[in-house]
Amino acid sequence: MHIRVVVPAIGETLIEHVRSEVAGWAALDTKVDVVSLTRGTASIESEYDEALAAPGILDRIEEAASDGVDGVFITCFGDPAVHAAREIINAPVVGGFEPAMLMALSLGENVGIVTVLPNVVPMLNSLARRYTIERRIGTIRVIDLPVLSLVDRVAMLDRLFEQASDAVAKGEADVIVLGCTGMVGVAAELQDRLAANGRAVPVVDPTGAAITWLESSVRLGLTPSRTTYMPPPAKDRCV
Repeated sequence: MHIRVVVPAIGETLIEHVRSEVAGWAALDTKVDVVSLTRGTASIESEYDEALAAPGILDRIEEAASDGVDGVFITCFGDPAVHAAREIINAPVVGGFEPAMLMALSLGENVGIVTVLPNVVPMLNSLARRYTIERRIGTIRVIDLPVLSLVDRVAMLDRLFEQASDAVAKGEADVIVLGCTGMVGVAAELQDRLAANGRAVPVVDPTGAAITWLESSVRLGLTPSRTTYMPPPAKDRCV
């Protein structure tokens, strides 16, 4: 099985970081490669960023289709260009939001998302409406750290714990979802810290959910429905 991970950001800074994280979730017989964008933004934290990143993401999807990969993970919780990508490749494609949230819905009644910045919250609300799961989202919290500052693991974990613990205590969340794929390597520790403080709830890592979801889809022989994700009509396009 061959999974391609598309980092929807320009530059090579995040490549090794993402590769290491994905390798920790992938099965031993899964080949994973990681690519970034040649055009786009340094990170996605707004609708504007997402729109600018979309053409570069779709370039990478076309390459993945030519290379015959079995699945694609666009590693961003905002699911940028995911639905467009499904129209042009005959392989499963996911971002961070959909697999993590569907996993969380099977684990508890109310789902709490803890994400990076207030700018992201309207984007996540929009996704929730698209997937018709808004009634199951008890809260969306922020830790007020931009994506590129998540390298400060101590600050990230402390702020995640503060927001997640408060959400559980107030009855807003029975499951916590990390609302950014840059929140790497902290799900288990956050879950343990919550349990030690009387908040025994599961914490879903979006990267882990995405990779295992793709592996399951490939093993089941599932690809995007062509009655939903129809190939784009032929026409002149300026790209």
